[in-house]
Amino acid sequence: MGQAGILRQVALKNLRDMTYQEMLADVNALGEKPYRASQVYSWVFHRGATDISEMTDVSKTLRSKLSGIFYIGGVNVENVRTSSDGTIKFLSRLEDGLTIESVLIPEAGRLTLCVSTQAGCAMGCVFCLTGSGGLDRNLTMAEMAGQVFAAKLLIKPDERITNAVLMGMGEPLANYDNVSRFLSTLVDPAGFGLSHNKVTVSTAGLVPGIRRLGQETKVNLAVSLNAVDDATRERIMPINRRWPIEALMRAMREFCAHGKRHVTIEYVLLKNVNDSPREAMQLAALLKGLPCKVNLIPFNEFDSSRFQSATPERVSLFHKILMDAGQAVFVRSSKGVDILAACGQLRGEKSVL
Repeated sequence: MGQAGILRQVALKNLRDMTYQEMLADVNALGEKPYRASQVYSWVFHRGATDISEMTDVSKTLRSKLSGIFYIGGVNVENVRTSSDGTIKFLSRLEDGLTIESVLIPEAGRLTLCVSTQAGCAMGCVFCLTGSGGLDRNLTMAEMAGQVFAAKLLIKPDERITNAVLMGMGEPLANYDNVSRFLSTLVDPAGFGLSHNKVTVSTAGLVPGIRRLGQETKVNLAVSLNAVDDATRERIMPINRRWPIEALMRAMREFCAHGKRHVTIEYVLLKNVNDSPREAMQLAALLKGLPCKVNLIPFNEFDSSRFQSATPERVSLFHKILMDAGQAVFVRSSKGVDILAACGQLRGEKSVL
């Protein structure tokens, strides 16, 4: 980012970094009527304006006022790769030079955008490529929204994003305030207009964040569990030392109590780590009574990992044991493996694209 860009960022506010209520307060402060805020908000998030001058139904006087205070900033897509299965991964550069990756996943009847919420990740899950480089910083609301706009430019005119999952780079609940503000626009009919039940927030298990998400939103929750005992989970997911499985299970039950919701349990199957028949039976017992479904995810291998995926026979047996126990369970077929776009493979470095 050049010096002029840095000065602009310091001096002006990014309209994509504002909720409707924040925009309303600023427009009111300019002495304008409230409906003007609705116009500006619609131009920014629903109609996808990239410059204030595009707001043709806003008076020139107000556009001039806005231009002295605001700008519309996004992310710059630098690299796009398409998988043999149609999955699209794109790398974006942020205004401070950091990079992030996002993924568009086409499936029958839907098109899902996987959004990153942090540059890097601090969770340290040992089977995840994203966390191997640590955390650079949280993403702003504008940078999350920017991924949506960037994705829209990569799809066909007759296509639309139907679902959004906050499962990209980072731990969403460790960036709760910015994520919450982004979610408010994501599900706003005057914003991006997605249904609450088409939006999922994934977490490695930040218990306070799960509680807040349940109390403050109507979106879905996915939890990366990946083990049935604390010793194993601590070994592969350090967050378990702070919030062990018992506390995590309580938080999930509390989440489900709000609005009769269910949770998606993500379980990455690692060979000879968490894939035994005994662990399948323990998982069924652990989840008994919890409104949930289980996604079994054969580990997506990458060069620097010391883990291997569970064998197809182990995956099948694990699945059968859960099915026989009456659990809703699915073996998730990972998309974009050939371009490192699958679960746990994102990494904001141009060199890996």
